[in-house]
Amino acid sequence: MIQIWHPCTQMKDHEKYPLIKIKNARGVYLYDFNGNSYIDGISSWWVNLFGHSNERLNRAISNQIASLEQIIFAGFTHEKALELAKLLSEVVPDNLSKMFFAETGSSAVEISIKMSYHYFQNIGQRKRKKFVSLKNGYHGETIGALSVSGEDLYKKAYKSILPKNIVSFSPDCYRCKFGHSRESCNTECFSDIEKILISNGEKICAVIVEPIVQFAGGFKIYPPEYLVKLRNLTSKLGIHLILDEIATGFGRTGKMFACEWADIKPDFMCLSKGITSGYLPLSVVLTTDEVYRAFYDDYTTLKAFLHSHSYNGNAISSAVAVETLKIFKEENVLEKNKEKYKYMRNLIENKFCELQHVGEIRHIGFISAVEIVENKKTKKPFNWKKRTGFNIYREALKRGVLLRNLGDIIYFLPPYIIEPHQIEFLVKAAHQSYLEVLKK
Repeated sequence: MIQIWHPCTQMKDHEKYPLIKIKNARGVYLYDFNGNSYIDGISSWWVNLFGHSNERLNRAISNQIASLEQIIFAGFTHEKALELAKLLSEVVPDNLSKMFFAETGSSAVEISIKMSYHYFQNIGQRKRKKFVSLKNGYHGETIGALSVSGEDLYKKAYKSILPKNIVSFSPDCYRCKFGHSRESCNTECFSDIEKILISNGEKICAVIVEPIVQFAGGFKIYPPEYLVKLRNLTSKLGIHLILDEIATGFGRTGKMFACEWADIKPDFMCLSKGITSGYLPLSVVLTTDEVYRAFYDDYTTLKAFLHSHSYNGNAISSAVAVETLKIFKEENVLEKNKEKYKYMRNLIENKFCELQHVGEIRHIGFISAVEIVENKKTKKPFNWKKRTGFNIYREALKRGVLLRNLGDIIYFLPPYIIEPHQIEFLVKAAHQSYLEVLKK
């Protein structure tokens, strides 16, 4: 029997929980074939910015299909790729003047680490072969991307075939190993990666991090000062800094890109997810003139960067990305979002703050996360086998909201077009689902 094998899923679960077949979607709502609706509280896995079946985005795709859908991107270019490059150049850090197009976030990470390694090979620093990442960091699930991830849930089964890189202790402001709170923090946690970089400096190509928020690692939010220290030290040691803004970019943290909180400029930036508002696969790796020049030479020197995928620079994906950036520019999105996410935060705090098993509530921009624990005082988590967060997610579906959990963390990451009454419905359903599951 032919069966679709779904991602990030133990397929046996569907013996008890049948797959939900979605018929159509509009705005913040998903509609199934049984007439049920669900508020998309997680932006369909963090990608959707301006709602489902958005008229502007639909029109941009329709117009593009009528003229050009796809061409080889080696030796050719097209109008929408050029327009996208121009619009991106207006919002990214001004040192990132070179752009390499790909399809997915994992591809962008693969490209950035290959490009960093290849850069050092081209300039004669051939001892540099290692990459450093953070524990709980997530950068994708292809082999190279997994090798620079620090989240064992995705990585453990494949460790024996992964390139051997270095993982540093990561900042964790809820369970600080130095005993500090967010208010008393002086980024003492930076000392671990500092020792790694200083003692291995000549062997390291780059450090890769998710700036400010570690998404798949539990929506851990850390202070901008950590990034400032990291940028200063990597610059001093001649090590590249790769910022994975695949999930944090395009306004999720309240600024266009999370690195703006620290006012730093990386050597590489990886973008995807929201770049097309969740419509089509597209990713971009941005880098500096210095990196670009290390590859720019006569063909016979064999210094060219020969990474290629069939759909690099796809015209339809580029067109919807262009329209996404135009919406940001023309509709003052970042400013309008502030009132909405402040309202959402207040509702979440009022509903969850005093609950017995809520350990911490974290917010930044349009991201809110509620960490559920067995013991609030000791911060002891529930036994993971109880699947407390998963049961809340299942209960929330009955109440008309998609609120997929990360372990025992319930998070809120809705499309930006969500309205106050929809926010109220979302938070109320999450609260009721928590109460229903925890009373059992």
